[in-house]
Amino acid sequence: MIFSILAFIAVCVSICIKDRKKSLCVQSLNCFFESIYDFIIKAYTGAILSIINLIRTFIFIEKNKINKTLYLIILFAFETIIIMNCIFTWNGLISLLPTIGSMIRSYCLWQSDMKLVRISGVTTGVLYGSYYVYYHGWFMVVGFTILFITSIFSLIQNDI
Repeated sequence: MIFSILAFIAVCVSICIKDRKKSLCVQSLNCFFESIYDFIIKAYTGAILSIINLIRTFIFIEKNKINKTLYLIILFAFETIIIMNCIFTWNGLISLLPTIGSMIRSYCLWQSDMKLVRISGVTTGVLYGSYYVYYHGWFMVVGFTILFITSIFSLIQNDI
């Protein structure tokens, strides 16, 4: 339970931060806590995705140090890994929810625009929130509902 609370606090805070690099640093904490929680509740597609997302986030933090072509290849590599994870941890259609959520989030974090990070909070909130309903991870459902609301509020406040 504590890991789910820490995860949703981190992801909500990451959406509210205006600086991309700082936001991604806090987002990496979310990935770490969420992976532990997912392993505990046996949500293995989500657990592996959280580890993949943790690595992805660390790489995306260093965007300015990476060649543009290589950075594009890195995005495609992570999207491919996310799809492969879905195949290898398939547990029915429910496995598509975090997979699609992670693919959207990867693309949005790959960009420099914080507006896209906030938009991805909306899609992540819906897709991951639904995933955790299936696994009865109620603290994460609450967390992703808060992420959804926080993302919409942050979009209105910063981007509209």
